[in-house]
Amino acid sequence: MKTAQSQAPAHGPSDARAPLFDAAHLARYTGGDADLKAELLALMCAQAERCIDRIGSARDHESWTTALHTLKGAARGVGAFALGDACEAAEAQPPARWPAATASVALAFAETRRCFERG
Repeated sequence: MKTAQSQAPAHGPSDARAPLFDAAHLARYTGGDADLKAELLALMCAQAERCIDRIGSARDHESWTTALHTLKGAARGVGAFALGDACEAAEAQPPARWPAATASVALAFAETRRCFERG
């Protein structure tokens, strides 16, 4: 899977090629400041961990969609478009599919975090 793109195409659930991390997207907000980039990625990872915990413990539709929507926004805000897309796909799942969807989002986050760590 791609790790960066030079342009910021629109990413949505139909875009199977969404990058794990679009570094150019984040650079537009950080101005190339490495410390700011690191801080924003750390904040997104902390948010992702909290949201994944909430997703895993959701017992009602509102809790489920709120946690996923929060993580989707955080991910897309830093350029983690594949994680955002995984959240969007999970939002539409019925309760019987929540365990599998939770695992899919957690896997997408793990892959995204590894991408962040590689730079």
